[in-house]
Amino acid sequence: MFTPTTDPVAGSVAISALIALIPLLTFFVLLAIIKTKAHVAGLGSLVVAIIIAIFGWQMPVGMALNSGVMGMVFGAFPIVWIVVMAIFLYQVTVKSGRFEDLRRVFDVIGGGDVRIQAVLIAFCFGGLLEALAGFGAPVAITATMLLALGLAPLRAACAVLIANTAPVAFGAVAIPITTAGALTGIPAADIGAVVGHQSPLLALFVPSILVLVIDGWRGMRQTLPATLTIGISFGIAQWLCATYFSYELTDIVASLVGLAAAVILLRFWTPKGADEARQRVLTPEAAAEPVERNQKLHGANTWMALFPYLLVIVIFGVAKLWKLGVDIPKWLSSTDIKFGWPGLDGNILNAAGEPVTSTIYNFQWLSSPGTLLLITGVIVAFVYSRNNGNGEYAMTFGEGLAEVGKTIYNMRYAALTILSVLGLAYVMNLSGQTITVGTWLAGAGGFFAFLSPILGWIGTAVTGSDTSANALFAKLQQTAGVNAGIDPTLLVAANTSGGVVGKLISPQNLAIAATAVKMEGQESVILKKVAGWSVGMLLVLCTLVYLQSTPVLSWMLP
Repeated sequence: MFTPTTDPVAGSVAISALIALIPLLTFFVLLAIIKTKAHVAGLGSLVVAIIIAIFGWQMPVGMALNSGVMGMVFGAFPIVWIVVMAIFLYQVTVKSGRFEDLRRVFDVIGGGDVRIQAVLIAFCFGGLLEALAGFGAPVAITATMLLALGLAPLRAACAVLIANTAPVAFGAVAIPITTAGALTGIPAADIGAVVGHQSPLLALFVPSILVLVIDGWRGMRQTLPATLTIGISFGIAQWLCATYFSYELTDIVASLVGLAAAVILLRFWTPKGADEARQRVLTPEAAAEPVERNQKLHGANTWMALFPYLLVIVIFGVAKLWKLGVDIPKWLSSTDIKFGWPGLDGNILNAAGEPVTSTIYNFQWLSSPGTLLLITGVIVAFVYSRNNGNGEYAMTFGEGLAEVGKTIYNMRYAALTILSVLGLAYVMNLSGQTITVGTWLAGAGGFFAFLSPILGWIGTAVTGSDTSANALFAKLQQTAGVNAGIDPTLLVAANTSGGVVGKLISPQNLAIAATAVKMEGQESVILKKVAGWSVGMLLVLCTLVYLQSTPVLSWMLP
């Protein structure tokens, strides 16, 4: 039997908390200063956490090692499983050629105004990519598309980094929220609902900020009706979907709603100064090219381009909500296999002498979002292989399925990073290190609500992943909330929302953006352009979360 304590080192919570922070500091130092690979930093920090658990918290050696194993297994399934299947679905659209159709949809809807096209690509399509792939894919792909559109490299890089903020909390089918729920025991849907009452505030203004960065104040004023329409519709859809429908589908629904709102608006309104903006925004070569206006979309191609995303909504909607005749969500949940982790379950006790519940492993082989994405991807691969017209979309069904293996191989190092970070989180949580740090931070009292998003911001800025930030700090936020008398769900959600704007300055994301726009080695130039926006949006979130923890804005919470 093992019972974690909050003051195992010198009988002091403060000293113990400082010792408990060493694994996290190790991770950040290895990654940001020594600049090791992310998976090396994760594995190194995991080793440090195990050593501190054994010698600092007196956790039995077997339990400390076993805690890391359990965390890594959870990292593999469902976390890596979901990410791999999301990227597989995206890769099928690329392999089939339908990705180019979707790109043309955005070009035509923009009506020749490069600023509107940039918003649709970087924000709406970037949101779709974040929803399905995440982990840097939206930045890399949309930056390349903006470069092809003719934007100057620095403008393109800054635009996609700023756009890749509001959707991040619900990225990769809301993996950050699912991870936070699993680590804290708080229902992920509850965390998602609270995040859905925070991140939409950013979504309202991100499209306008994006145009401001691209074309200055004049461009922002000229396109304000469009950017506000897209931002408001995206934010409202995030709010409603996260609260009432499915937190996993939030970004997909919001991105499609934002796109639909733009389509409707641009049928009745045309922004001013489009031709002049081309001269200001595009490279001289691109600005000199003739503008193709009044292009028309082909119904079949448009439908097929949007088909994967609409199918995801249908399949997830049925899996999460269908209760007519057969209660599908209940049936899917009944297939889950839950069991106490051998060697840990029943052997780790809380302060009251009761077994902790975090040692229960839930194997969601059928109800997992990853499995639902696999089903979606198989259907999409079949449909795309069957509808290849005159051979323009040359992909067989087998070639589509082969993308699963290719994705697994390409994800091998990213997967190892996820596994090591989750192993680190489980060791710190089950040994009591996280609880100690949370207890110490709770000394800030109600003001901790203001500081809460900063932890998520730091975690994502360093790791490049909101999922990793939640793996590191979600349990800490929960403990601090309980001890400070603040709603733990609010603080865990704040960690997620804070990570949203941390990704903007993440070295990983900066490197991806720089590479995509052919500015390798100039990450510092991009950082100078976007750092102010990251800090500014963080302060907005800190203020919002603090007010939500008080009667002033507590009515905003679900």
